[in-house]
Amino acid sequence: MQAFRYRGTDSHGKRVQGQIDAANRDEAVRRLRQAAILPIDVAAGTDPSAPAGALKRTGKTRTAVTRAIGELAVLLGAGIPLERAMALLLDSIEQPALRTEFAAMQQAVKEGAPLSRTLADRPALFPPVTAAMAEAGEADGRLGPALERLADALQREDDLRALIVTAMIYPVILVVLSVAVIGMMLLFVVPQFESLFAGAEDRLPAASVFIMEASRAVRAGWWWMLLLLVGGGFALRQVFARPQARAARDRWVLGVPQIGPLVRNAETARFARTLGVLVEGGVPLPSATLLAGRAIGNSHMAAAVREVARGMKEGGGLTVPLAAAGVVPAKALGFFRTGEETSQLGPMLGRLAEVLDRDVKIQLQRLVGLLTPAITVTLGAVVAAIIAAIMAAILGFNDLALA
Repeated sequence: MQAFRYRGTDSHGKRVQGQIDAANRDEAVRRLRQAAILPIDVAAGTDPSAPAGALKRTGKTRTAVTRAIGELAVLLGAGIPLERAMALLLDSIEQPALRTEFAAMQQAVKEGAPLSRTLADRPALFPPVTAAMAEAGEADGRLGPALERLADALQREDDLRALIVTAMIYPVILVVLSVAVIGMMLLFVVPQFESLFAGAEDRLPAASVFIMEASRAVRAGWWWMLLLLVGGGFALRQVFARPQARAARDRWVLGVPQIGPLVRNAETARFARTLGVLVEGGVPLPSATLLAGRAIGNSHMAAAVREVARGMKEGGGLTVPLAAAGVVPAKALGFFRTGEETSQLGPMLGRLAEVLDRDVKIQLQRLVGLLTPAITVTLGAVVAAIIAAIMAAILGFNDLALA
């Protein structure tokens, strides 16, 4: 295989560019045309400007991949051969870079490669669970149902992620507006009264002096504050890029009131759903546990699950070491234990994920219900304090003038 960079237009006439792997230039052109891209220029070699970021699992790409897997499962369920199903799938993929990748996968399948291998070769697009489920489906000849279960799990995970993001939009907007209102008052409102108190600040109330000094500090050093904020954010990002610091942060988050239980339930729901899909797909439990642990975003919980998976490979069970690790909610342990004892682990984990999803929704509503009035009251208190300080200065100054 050789890398070729290309420029062309898609089916909507939009200019696209990127990179594709092929045995030769003719094959690269053929794959581009299969992906509904009309090539203008195709040349050997990598291109640093190629949109490699489009292959990352961003929100838009994640949604498109989930939809593509679901459509592929439907086509396979209708009895269409895999190669033909992937060819039909290309027509419904809108993103040019993603369409190119699926065209390359379709060509690889046409040449005899299993679907699981093509998925595993693209870790930037597909999480490890996709390749494992495809491999299990290929092994028992039920690839369509396996992909259908996988698509359902990925869709539920996307829905949960979207629910969390949507629920936090309003509190974030309130915080931004609060900072903006306080900043506007310190930058523009308070300075309007400074000229009234020129030369008499030593006779003003302490609160009034503090507000005016704060206004002067913000006006004189707002860009330093902005620089400090940006620099601090970058420094924190670099610190938390280290595994030990990230693990310490994630461990601390789990202990924060309201936030910790929410994160624990959301991550456990993701883990349970992924593990249940893998187990029902026929993946051995130790391997399934290790793969499902990669779906956990909290590094502290993920490390604990990895240790549990290693113990299972040495002959241990699942429920007891999970309980000893103390990273999953207590209510989840009953589902794990019942599933192991009744040999119905897959269905029980699916029910657990549904229960935890409901808990997450309730906890999100409760958290937003607490944050919204708290932010509103804080904003009102700060604005009232600024106004009270100004009015106290005006009244005190008038009393001195009358005396």
